[in-house]
Amino acid sequence: MERIIFYLLAAIMVIFAIASVSSRKMLRSVVYLLFVLIGIAGIYFLADYNFLAAIQLTVYAGGVVVLIIFSVLLVHHIEMQLEVANRKKQLLTGLLCFAGLAVFLTTIYSHPFDVAGKTVTTTTAQIGERLLDYGPGGFILPFEVISVLLLAAMIGAIIIAKGEKKIKNKQPHKSPEPDEEVSLETEQEIQLDRILNEKSTVETE
Repeated sequence: MERIIFYLLAAIMVIFAIASVSSRKMLRSVVYLLFVLIGIAGIYFLADYNFLAAIQLTVYAGGVVVLIIFSVLLVHHIEMQLEVANRKKQLLTGLLCFAGLAVFLTTIYSHPFDVAGKTVTTTTAQIGERLLDYGPGGFILPFEVISVLLLAAMIGAIIIAKGEKKIKNKQPHKSPEPDEEVSLETEQEIQLDRILNEKSTVETE
């Protein structure tokens, strides 16, 4: 049963990963990425790493994806379509993907993957202490660096969005064409003649 669930989650992740990188609409790509991250959390739950699965859902699927969506909505239009890459870029990307897949499969089949012994259960309190520890084995520096990177990404998206709005507002108004000016003058003359004719008819009456 566990193997069936694993293959099902793996198939879901592969399908949505391909859809995420092949979609031309940015918002759809981010939504497909969300399903990939949820599938990774499902793998963690299946491996009995409940804390890592919860972190995966809250930080990546909940925080990072929402941040990306807000950045996309601030910088670009919601239905904006990405440009299609040329043949050279497509070929280079395909070669790099196949090379990465070859390295990945070689690593999997060459590693023995021995069955681990009995693991020691780690509590959430111990993980929190190690995460915020200033000692040699602590992870306080990577934790703070990640928070600064997220803040910088949000500030950068806001600055880019404001810069585009200022450029649009500073664009000069397009001057009317000569034909448009002539048509406007003729319309004004016609209206003026109509007003004078109405006045003359009123005076005669």
